[in-house]
Amino acid sequence: MSRFTTLRKIPGGVWALGFVSLLMDISSEMIHSLLPLFMVGSLGASALTVGLIEGLAEATALIVKVFSGALSDYLGRRKGLALLGYGLGALSKPLFAVSGGLGLLVSARLIDRVGKGVRGAPRDALVADLAPAELRGAAFGLRQSLDTVGAFLGPLIAVGLMLLWANDFRAVFWVALIPGLLSVALLALGVREPDATGKPARVNPIRRENLRRLSPAFWAVVLIAALFTLARFSEAFLVLKAQQVGVGLAWVPLVMVAMNAVYAASAYPFGKLSDRISKPALLALGLLVLALADLVLAASQHWASLLLGVGLWGLHLGMTQGLLATLVADTAPADLRGTAYGFFNLVCGLALLLASAAAGWLWDAFGAASSFYAGAGFCLLALLALAWRYKIRRV
Repeated sequence: MSRFTTLRKIPGGVWALGFVSLLMDISSEMIHSLLPLFMVGSLGASALTVGLIEGLAEATALIVKVFSGALSDYLGRRKGLALLGYGLGALSKPLFAVSGGLGLLVSARLIDRVGKGVRGAPRDALVADLAPAELRGAAFGLRQSLDTVGAFLGPLIAVGLMLLWANDFRAVFWVALIPGLLSVALLALGVREPDATGKPARVNPIRRENLRRLSPAFWAVVLIAALFTLARFSEAFLVLKAQQVGVGLAWVPLVMVAMNAVYAASAYPFGKLSDRISKPALLALGLLVLALADLVLAASQHWASLLLGVGLWGLHLGMTQGLLATLVADTAPADLRGTAYGFFNLVCGLALLLASAAAGWLWDAFGAASSFYAGAGFCLLALLALAWRYKIRRV
């Protein structure tokens, strides 16, 4: 089956969800790529305050994800919750623009993260509901690829507007509202929920008897994904590494653009490939690529080697993130997919927070290289867990 034949077979609703994600990521990244500078330079926040705000925001999103996924299973509907989440994300944008102090800005950040938490699990479950099983990997890869296109277009647009408007943060924040609203409109008009999810379950998905239906295969995927996430701490450390090797301050944000460009270019091809070859083998290859990225970044003292490490980091994301989402869909009951994605996102999110805290401690105590060497070590642990799991039983 050719690439274009596969693309034509992916349902229009999945394409629409991909462009919904793309537009919202443009909107969000236009703000998030500038927000730390705005908080410190315009609102007088300290670096510690910035860290606390970001930590609180991410924790809020993690908690909400579990309950939104379970609620979508309870209602038997996904689209309404996704609309609510994207709507909250869009409506938070003007609050950033008008904030004159940290109080309103924190409120805007929390509303934005609540929106992310509300929409994440129902949206992924909706992709799984819409996509035929034989195209599920390609569908998740396509959505992730389009999402990541937005993640690197947003900072580029922000940089261009800042240059055009003489560093007017608030004007850029106002413009960010436009793609956010377009995202909500596209979801409302361009996605039709399949009839299969239209019958309300009206049973609490988090009840013990329902959680028992989440199979050992599902929890094995969650465990492997958590170990995987411990190996790939926050991409903020890629930015810090760029500063350390001497990349000019104005050019540092382009590190994230480069990473997301590779991520976007690779997500769909590897998603399609996962429908045709062994998923565990592809996941293991992704872990090896991440370990190589960690080792290159640990040793990097020049922008060229930094760029190689960042590119490998983006490649591993393209190889694995859609694949992990596909494995969740493959191992969870259809009527509990929202709940499954909620728990999956919660565990991986907590692992990311733990990994980032550990990486920061290692960075301060032993130097930058130690953080990346530790990441490579967790890659080895994840590989061992993967080998043990699929030697005993195949998903």
